[in-house]
Amino acid sequence: MRYDEALAYLDAHSSFERTGRVAEPSLHAIRVLCDRMGHPEHAYRSVHVTGTNGKGSTVQIVSRLLEAHHLRVGAYTSPHLERINERISIGGAPISDEVFAHHVAAVADLEVLGGVTPSFFEIMTAVALRWFADEAVDAAVVEVGMLGRWDATNVVDSHVAAVTNIALDHTEYAGPTLAHIAAEKAGIIKPASTLVLGDVNEDLRSIFLAETASRRVLRGDDYDCERNDLAVGGRLLDVRTPRALHQEVSLPLHGAHQGVNATTAICAAEEFFDAPVSREVLDDAMSRVQMPGRFEVVRRRPLVVLDGAHNPAGAETCAEVFFDDFSPAERRILVTGSLRSRDPEQMLLALRADEYDLVIACTPPSPRGMDAEKTAEVARRLGCERVLAVPSVARACDTALADAGEDDAVLITGSLYVVGSARAHLRP
Repeated sequence: MRYDEALAYLDAHSSFERTGRVAEPSLHAIRVLCDRMGHPEHAYRSVHVTGTNGKGSTVQIVSRLLEAHHLRVGAYTSPHLERINERISIGGAPISDEVFAHHVAAVADLEVLGGVTPSFFEIMTAVALRWFADEAVDAAVVEVGMLGRWDATNVVDSHVAAVTNIALDHTEYAGPTLAHIAAEKAGIIKPASTLVLGDVNEDLRSIFLAETASRRVLRGDDYDCERNDLAVGGRLLDVRTPRALHQEVSLPLHGAHQGVNATTAICAAEEFFDAPVSREVLDDAMSRVQMPGRFEVVRRRPLVVLDGAHNPAGAETCAEVFFDDFSPAERRILVTGSLRSRDPEQMLLALRADEYDLVIACTPPSPRGMDAEKTAEVARRLGCERVLAVPSVARACDTALADAGEDDAVLITGSLYVVGSARAHLRP
């Protein structure tokens, strides 16, 4: 199977990314695939990460911390920004086209033998677990795709189950309350897992504590971010864990929320090793943390910032960081687009769209992309001063840059399809 054939095979299978729908929740297909593959998910220890926002950052930081201990570490994340290979990596290097196609072909054979029809995400998960086993990784850091209990990644028996936070998202599958969302995410906790719970909502804590776990470490009680200051290029943190106090930790990511994500990641790594992380290892790991598409600065004059804020909670954080951390002094330009599953009014209100001098609505390059004109109509109704509808993400970026002066600031945000397309256009 060639790489293009592998992509076509994936495209032919049901895909939440394409349709916005999932079938009846079940782990049957992925379990059949894992059984046929000889259970690659049991070939290495794993850290399983769920939460409404911050999963990708937490996976990135945990991976760097484990690698700084000289471990060979696989990471599985979703979605991708520019190429599907980004979802599956070892040591930070994405799977190659040739190897990706080889493993997709193997899963395609298993589909026939196993008598199941896996989804796009189940195929991707099987490819990741199989490649990690073939490459003899020491550990895998696995991000939940959606919710947790019925997510394809929940075949892993994690050594550490980390929960970043709980907010309303995917309520069409687990709603309508935060408690419903929490109950689904709590499903990744296994009897042999250490639970690292980053959410501090007291009303939800009992939901997580009701799951059987070997050990529980709770943010606020057992660990916390006790200093989280703006610094050059990111944040300066003091992190308290059950095993150590790490002071003046430099994190090269923007936003106070990333300080909290880093705290959960440090705690998860220490629980993985059952030992404190040394200062040398911590500094080494943090120096190598990168999060493309998360408050990523791609231009300086004018300032151009990319951030994938794909739900209202993420959009609210995005606006807070843009206005407070980046503190744009001159004109502000917003380029944004969302999927049809999102309420455009909620997203624009969370982004504080009426505080921008120009709002440019674009259509995400996805079959589920919301039409730019519809987003623009909502922006006008909310009282935004200047609003343009530019369907193409690339043209929207060019329009923003043409309008911006050297001292202005441009924020490109919304769906990761928008951010990924903008990143490919703006970065040579």
